[in-house]
Amino acid sequence: MKAIICPRYGSPDVLKLREVEKPVPQEEEVLIQIHAASLNSRDLRMLRANPLFMRLMPGSLFRPKNKILGADLAGRVEAIGSKVKQFKPGDEVFGFLPSSIGKGTFAEFVCASEKLLTLKPAILTFEQAAAIPLAAMTALQGLRNYGNIQPGQKVLINGASGGVGTFAVQIAKAFGAEVTAVCSTKHLELARSLGADHIIDYKFEDFTQNGLRYDLILAVNGYHPIKDYLHALNPGGSYVVAGGSMRQLIQAGSNRKGNSRTDGQITNVLSLVQSQSDLLFLKNLAESGKIMPVIDRIFPLSKIVDAIWYFEKEHPRGKVAIHMV
Repeated sequence: MKAIICPRYGSPDVLKLREVEKPVPQEEEVLIQIHAASLNSRDLRMLRANPLFMRLMPGSLFRPKNKILGADLAGRVEAIGSKVKQFKPGDEVFGFLPSSIGKGTFAEFVCASEKLLTLKPAILTFEQAAAIPLAAMTALQGLRNYGNIQPGQKVLINGASGGVGTFAVQIAKAFGAEVTAVCSTKHLELARSLGADHIIDYKFEDFTQNGLRYDLILAVNGYHPIKDYLHALNPGGSYVVAGGSMRQLIQAGSNRKGNSRTDGQITNVLSLVQSQSDLLFLKNLAESGKIMPVIDRIFPLSKIVDAIWYFEKEHPRGKVAIHMV
């Protein structure tokens, strides 16, 4: 099969398209012919070993332990192991692979546990389905698990035009929140089309200094000092960090429990947990029309280098998808 191999850390230019052995499913695995994948910030971090402590993982000092990158997938089941119960050959599925299992989706085939997958939303293309899993699950867990989102709350999404942010706006609306989207000028109409009740152009307005307050702030790769986020929260409000600099993560982690000094405000650093039930929840949201993936561009697998350079430099709206077949 064809796969994108990462022989060492570096820029996207180190990636190579190679012929490798097609995998064989174990007893509890399914073999998936991948039709589409999508890019995530995780892929860049693994490619560039950023943060550097990633090199301290066993077998990862000079090169990624897993030479095939990629997490998201949508495809068709080709074969199943003897103990697989949920799927049969021919089923269309989608999901994402945690980095801990050492497998990647920038390839024509992959084997995965049936617990990492669910049936693809019937109304979506493979590319649209592949855009959902990691980004939308991050948004869902950030808002629900860490932010305890409630109907009627005032929720702000900082970074509303990216992969996680576009899903966060839609998911927050699905939970009945009043949503403010923060993005750049060129993405204002996108945020409005996703259902945002209010939109702030960060190039002309600083939401942490305009006097408005929110019950929940989800910061996707946030860049403000933590004190500014807390300044924009109501008493008892929650600030959830979904990525960002190491300084951001440390600051947020040090203020997890609310106290009198911060009016009971709570900060949390999101740590994504792969969940089949959450994947099914997202499938249902997609099939009911409550979320729709935003895809900026689609690249063929052979152009993965161009795709990652584009993803890194252009800050695309929504997701960048990879087409396999």
